[in-house]
Amino acid sequence: MSTPLLLTFNPGSSTVKIGLFSVVAGTAVRIGQGMIDFRRQPLRLHLSNGDKKIDVPLHAPVTEDLHEVLDETLGWFAAHFPLDDLVSVGHRVVHGGDRFAGPVAIDDDTLAAIEELVPLAPLHQPQSVRLIRAIRHLRPHLVQSASFDTAFHRTQTDLVRRFAIPRALFDKGVKRYGFHGLSYQFVIGQLGRQFPHLARGKVVAAHLGSGASLCAFADGKSCDTSMGFSTLDGIPMATRCGALDAGVVLHLLEQEGLSAKEVEEILYAKSGLLGVSGISADSRELLASPRPEAREALELFAFRIAGEVARLATTLGGLNTLVFTAGIGEHQPETRHAVCERLAWLGVELDAPANQDNARVISSAASRVSVLVLPTDEEQIIADEAVGVLHQEEART
Repeated sequence: MSTPLLLTFNPGSSTVKIGLFSVVAGTAVRIGQGMIDFRRQPLRLHLSNGDKKIDVPLHAPVTEDLHEVLDETLGWFAAHFPLDDLVSVGHRVVHGGDRFAGPVAIDDDTLAAIEELVPLAPLHQPQSVRLIRAIRHLRPHLVQSASFDTAFHRTQTDLVRRFAIPRALFDKGVKRYGFHGLSYQFVIGQLGRQFPHLARGKVVAAHLGSGASLCAFADGKSCDTSMGFSTLDGIPMATRCGALDAGVVLHLLEQEGLSAKEVEEILYAKSGLLGVSGISADSRELLASPRPEAREALELFAFRIAGEVARLATTLGGLNTLVFTAGIGEHQPETRHAVCERLAWLGVELDAPANQDNARVISSAASRVSVLVLPTDEEQIIADEAVGVLHQEEART
C-alpha cells in the first residue's frame, strides 16, 4: 500500500520553498525539499533528499501564472519521489485579515478572500495566489489548504492591535495584525516540548531573517508583536525599513514629489540593512566588511532589536526567556551578542563559548533571563495543518 504524500509551498517575496512530506499515521514527516530563487536567472531548482542534493536548471519561462515553471518543478520532484501518491498541497499565506483564524481548505470563496487581501501584503500575497491557481490548473484533483501567518496573533487584545487613529478605520481593518506566525507557532511548540517550564513563562522570540520580527508570548500565546498592519513595521530588515514616522512618508510624497509606487519601492526594497549600509542586504557580507557604513547598519539592527525586546517585556510585565530563531537568529553569534549586550540591564548574560557554538542554551548560569537558540520550521506547521484539513475534507465525503 502506498504512503500518501503532500507538498508545501512557502513563498517569500522572491523565493519559493517547497517541502515534500509523507503522511504516516496522521503525521507529516518530511522526506524532501526544494527551493527556487526567482532573483537568479536562469532559474534553478535546489532539490534535496536527505544528504543527497541536486541543483538543476529550470528552462520554463517565468510567466505571470507560473504554470510552466511549476509544471517543470513538479516533473523534477516526480523524477525522485512517487508524486502519483500526492494527495494534498499546503500553502503559507502571509495575510489572513480578520476572516481567517486558522487553516482552511481552499475553495472558490476562500481563494477570493485571500486575493482580496493582496493590498495588505503586496510582496507575498500575490505569489501565494499564483501558486494556488497554478496547482488548481496542473493538479485540480488535489486538496489545497492555506495556513496564515496572521492567524497565530489573533489571541492579541484589541488594545494591542489598535493604532491611535479614528475608530472607524480600525473597524475597516486598519489595525496591527502581526506576521511570522507559522514560525512562532513552531518555536513555541518546540519550547514547550524541550523546556516546558520556560514555555509557561514570559517569552520573547526574535525571528531574524531577511524579514525580521519579534513576538511576546504568555502561556504560549501571542500577546504582542513588532510587525503591525504590514510587514514593513517593527525592526529594520534586509531591505525593509521597520518602524517609521508616518511623517517621512508624507514628506516623500508631498515635498520630494515621489509617487506612491516609488515610496513603496524605497520602503520595501531599498531600506533596512541595504539602505543604511549602501553595501548589501546580507548581514553576512556586512559582518565581513571593514567599512564603517556596514558596522553602523549592524549596530542599528541590534539596537532596534534590543529596544523591541524591552518594549515587549513591558507588554508581558517581565521577561523570563529570550529565543533567537530563523537564519540570522540561529547562525550569527555576533548579532546575538550585540543584542544581548544591550539587554544586560534586564539581567541578560551570555555564555560566550555556547553562543559562539550556536548551542541550544546560550545564557550563562548567572543570567536572570534564559537565552535560547531554536531552529524554526514553517513548512512543518504548514504540513501539519494541511494534514488536518485533508482529514476534515475526507470526513465530509
